[in-house]
Amino acid sequence: MKKRILIVDDEEIVVRSCLRILSGDEFNIDVASNGLEALEKINDQEYDMVILDIMMPKMNGIEVLQRVKETHPDIDVIMITGLNEIDTAVKAMKLGAFDYLPKPFDPEEFEMVVARAFERRQLMQENVNLKDEVSAHYSFENIIGSSQPMQAVYRLIARCAPTNSTVMLRGESGTGKELIARAIHFNSLRKDQPFVTVDCASLSESLLESELFGHVKGSFTGAVSNKKGLLEVADGGTLFLDEIGNISMSTQAKLLRFIEAREFKAVGDTQSRSVNIRLITATNKDLEGMVNKGSFRDDLYYRINIFPIEIPPLRKRRDDIPSLAFHFLNGFSKEMGREVEEFSSGAMNLLMNHDWPGNVRELENVIHRAVILASDQIIRQAHLVNILDTQPFDDLNVPQTSEELKSIKKVARQKSVENVEKLFILGALKRNDWNVTASAEDTGMQRTNFQALMKKYDIHVRDLNPEDDESDDS
Repeated sequence: MKKRILIVDDEEIVVRSCLRILSGDEFNIDVASNGLEALEKINDQEYDMVILDIMMPKMNGIEVLQRVKETHPDIDVIMITGLNEIDTAVKAMKLGAFDYLPKPFDPEEFEMVVARAFERRQLMQENVNLKDEVSAHYSFENIIGSSQPMQAVYRLIARCAPTNSTVMLRGESGTGKELIARAIHFNSLRKDQPFVTVDCASLSESLLESELFGHVKGSFTGAVSNKKGLLEVADGGTLFLDEIGNISMSTQAKLLRFIEAREFKAVGDTQSRSVNIRLITATNKDLEGMVNKGSFRDDLYYRINIFPIEIPPLRKRRDDIPSLAFHFLNGFSKEMGREVEEFSSGAMNLLMNHDWPGNVRELENVIHRAVILASDQIIRQAHLVNILDTQPFDDLNVPQTSEELKSIKKVARQKSVENVEKLFILGALKRNDWNVTASAEDTGMQRTNFQALMKKYDIHVRDLNPEDDESDDS
């Protein structure tokens, strides 16, 4: 798309000079002979740049510049000035002009200033696009999962994101707590400010304090210079403390003082510093139990537990497994230049019925490896069995005698039958929209016998389908 430029000057020779320098197919150029005419054109047309003379009749360039910046602040303005108007040109720069050119201007210098203005404009647009892309990526509407447990999480995110309240994310490892934290940040008023993550589980006590609060030169061995802490880095934005249950009692005390006063001291420093941050924490531990045992401060717990959000494990939202699996499949297929596009019914059945102790992170790794193993467009059961460790013989010892062999064969047959029975029950429930009565009729079983198998394998309809309210069906 051609760039649109408006040249505003009452001297025809200057206008012709600008037109000659900017000739070519790159620009669409309009001309105005005074300020009032220029403002009319700017209100009627969209321009990327205005080249504006300072001394003109009816309305001088400074007045035009002020009006343009009030109504169209995104338009770049280059001022043209006489040699005795340099002070006025400097004033124009303070009012938002991109640059100025003294008359008579050199054609190469004119071209260079115009090119530099458009280069900056492109960089600024790319930066805006990047921010929009990041914000869109972490928009909570784009987090994969439409199950009822996740809908409840989305509602909580929507409630807390616009506020400055401290949020605690609770859930097992691999459930996506950092993704939720980023969604909260990028849907908040702080979205254009830093989002800083601290993994409390991976740092020793001394290193964590140094990372959080910073340190001054000579405060400990190896502190060869001053270092800004992540609290300062996050100033104005959000600090995400992941696995906060792993921090020591000493660090807990310092963190509590910061939360209460919003001030802290760098390691080895005597001067307090203040920052404005939003705090989001996450844990996979039972903090209440730790408080009762004395390994986590109760006053800190109450400070960070203002707005808790429980992230459900994947086994509690099985309806999301297909959409998550296809999301990872599409991503890894593109990344590896493969054309793996679907799952066989057996493969999807395995994915749906695995308990996923590692949650979404485990599922992502499983799909990653399956894409590598796939030889055509389909992920099959064979690509998943070893990954999901579904072999029924892992806890059986190698037999030493014929009697042991008979015993192990009996156990193996029993385990195989149990696996089949469990898949049988889950398949029937899924086919019949999780209705126990309909599932029993579909399989030709008595309802009581069908329920007995459900009880045997601890299968509850509410766990699989939270919308179901039939208490006698669980």
